[in-house]
Amino acid sequence: MAGKAVPNATRRSERSHRAILDAALELVAEVGYPKLTIEAIAARAGVGKQTIYRWWPSKAAVLLDAFVALGERAAQEAEGPGSEAPYAFPDTGDLEADLKFVLRATVDELLSPTYDLPYRALAAEGIVNPEIAAEFVSRVMEPSVQLYVERLRAAQQAGQVAADLDPRVAVELVTGPVTARWLLRTLPLTHAYADAVVEMALRGLSPR
Repeated sequence: MAGKAVPNATRRSERSHRAILDAALELVAEVGYPKLTIEAIAARAGVGKQTIYRWWPSKAAVLLDAFVALGERAAQEAEGPGSEAPYAFPDTGDLEADLKFVLRATVDELLSPTYDLPYRALAAEGIVNPEIAAEFVSRVMEPSVQLYVERLRAAQQAGQVAADLDPRVAVELVTGPVTARWLLRTLPLTHAYADAVVEMALRGLSPR
């Protein structure tokens, strides 16, 4: 008689890990972050509470990992399997068109319930939790900022923007208004608004 297959502990661990992250995203959308609990995540994922605490210290840490994984999966699906640069910033030679393309995609992402709810939860948690804020910046925001910086430096070399501008400040000029309008819900967030932000920012960034 053939012997029974030995369970693959690593594969089982990976399945549990993925189930926990998926459960966190599902629950934050269903009940909101204030009512999200480790117990509820464990029940939805079909694991014990101690399994979660073995990997994460808090529900915020679980949600942050889930949000990062969500973005990575979306990037991989968009770029296709085997891509080594899933976060590439377009460089068509037309800085205005490239910035508008990326900022419109950002608007679409912010307006999607898949991203909007966990993003808002993490932004709120970051106000009172410095550790989560620092991790959110380093793992979610900074990689995106660096792509903007690299594209703006290329534009500097091409003479399309002022040679003495600070790319980090320029990134905030482009992305800050969109983030503020989304976070505070002051006015509708649209592609037209994103385009207007890019156009206005480039007026100030242009060589004189």
